[in-house]
Amino acid sequence: MLRFLTAGESHGPCLTAVIEGLPAGLPVEIDAINAFLYRRRQGIGRGKRMQIEADTVEILSGVRFGYTLGSPVTLSIHNRDWENWQERMAVTGKFDCEAVTAPRPGHADLAGVLKYGSKDIRDILERASARETAARTAVGALLVQLLSHCGIQIVSAVTEIGGVTVTTPEPEDDLNIQTVVEAAQRRGDTLGGVFVVTAIGAPPGLGSHVHWDRRLDGRLAGAIMSIPAIKGVEFGAGFRYSGMPGSMAHDEIFYSSAKGYYRTSNHAGGLEGGITNGADLEVRAVMKPIPTLMSPLASVDIVSHEAISANTERSDVCAVQAAAVVGEAVMAIVLAEAMLEKFGGDHMCDLLAAKAHYYQRIEPERV
Repeated sequence: MLRFLTAGESHGPCLTAVIEGLPAGLPVEIDAINAFLYRRRQGIGRGKRMQIEADTVEILSGVRFGYTLGSPVTLSIHNRDWENWQERMAVTGKFDCEAVTAPRPGHADLAGVLKYGSKDIRDILERASARETAARTAVGALLVQLLSHCGIQIVSAVTEIGGVTVTTPEPEDDLNIQTVVEAAQRRGDTLGGVFVVTAIGAPPGLGSHVHWDRRLDGRLAGAIMSIPAIKGVEFGAGFRYSGMPGSMAHDEIFYSSAKGYYRTSNHAGGLEGGITNGADLEVRAVMKPIPTLMSPLASVDIVSHEAISANTERSDVCAVQAAAVVGEAVMAIVLAEAMLEKFGGDHMCDLLAAKAHYYQRIEPERV
């Protein structure tokens, strides 16, 4: 069983992830993980924190001479900004710094202090920060390598920022997007947007209709929704289904000896009954505007209960491109988990042999 945990605070010494259940014999390319992390730091509207952090991964266990051993893999990402936060984020000693008491609307601040009984919102915001996604991105980047050996590729694209449709592959090259982001920055405001993540080459049969918690669409939706600021997820046609008759909504099935089973449309987004059907797996998500505004919203002090402006932390104007990269990572995590559930194997050669045997059973003419 593949599973992982991440640990670390936004301004703590490092972010850490431990991954268990990887088969032995997976070639690990550290440069490819770092390239994935680099992409997460880029994009129009990103703030100064991403200019500070290098986000390079160190592998502390589970890999020897470039290959996984089958034991837990530990990844670590050093926070460069820790040098400036050691007094405020010290592990030992007495609390001797100014508490954050003005919760931000739209953030975990208020709900978190109510839940955990803290008098300092920093106890909550440090872990609730989207900085945690750097660790998840590193995990996903490693699992992208596993999926690549299985013939699965994952890509993403940003389709909308601040209500404006993106017309170029890179939003920062779109003059309309530049204009709307720069205007938001001058106002001290933030912007959300929409991105799509697509998996190409996933075999049919991942997931299951048997129990609700095995449905792959539910698992993918949960993973995408777990990315901070994501407020909506759809597969394929998604909410457009509401205006489509059944005769146009469903993907008709065809067969040829050259292609096997195939469709000429993909309204289902590659999933039927919670199971991959062999078509491209397409997930679309909407990201709300970041809740840290340089022109802060109204709030209430959690100690005095007096009206106050919300806390301001160094933040981004827009992080939709980064969220899309994280979306690739979490899709990779879910798909790798589903692949290992279906095909198993203590070694990569076992996994690949089981996958080949499966294709021999379902599509013997094509193998």
